[in-house]
Amino acid sequence: MLHFEWTQNLKSKTYKDALDIRKEVFVEEQQVPVSIEIDDLEDKTLHLVGYEKSIPVATARIYPMENGKYKVQRVAIRKIVREKKYGSILMQEIERYIRDLGGKRLFLGAQNHAIGFYEKVGYTICGEEYEEAGILHHDMDKMIERDESRVEIEH
Repeated sequence: MLHFEWTQNLKSKTYKDALDIRKEVFVEEQQVPVSIEIDDLEDKTLHLVGYEKSIPVATARIYPMENGKYKVQRVAIRKIVREKKYGSILMQEIERYIRDLGGKRLFLGAQNHAIGFYEKVGYTICGEEYEEAGILHHDMDKMIERDESRVEIEH
């Protein structure tokens, strides 16, 4: 089971844990240059880390945009726990947290090999293929706004 911690504090242990996971997955596994992986949005985003017991195993960062739209970035799961379906649990936590903030739509740039995963958790492709850091991507999005019209009132 995972427990989650959110932070915007770039001096926190949670942020350091997020960076450790991102460096392992993106820099070491995928050969993304550190100069691209760690960018000027770090202090403008929400950082999330999922812990298995006390070990950091999953992370993402979320960039607030306009009109209730949030961009999910840097989604990474350590290789040693990928078979445990923590990616789906991480995405559920992002949706819960952002919905509680009043968010209406999540947007992300999915690496092509991960499109099937994002489709399984409700995202749809909304853009053409593009290359970023030498990796092919597609933009995807998902509406997360609560549908207040479906709330039934008991009499």
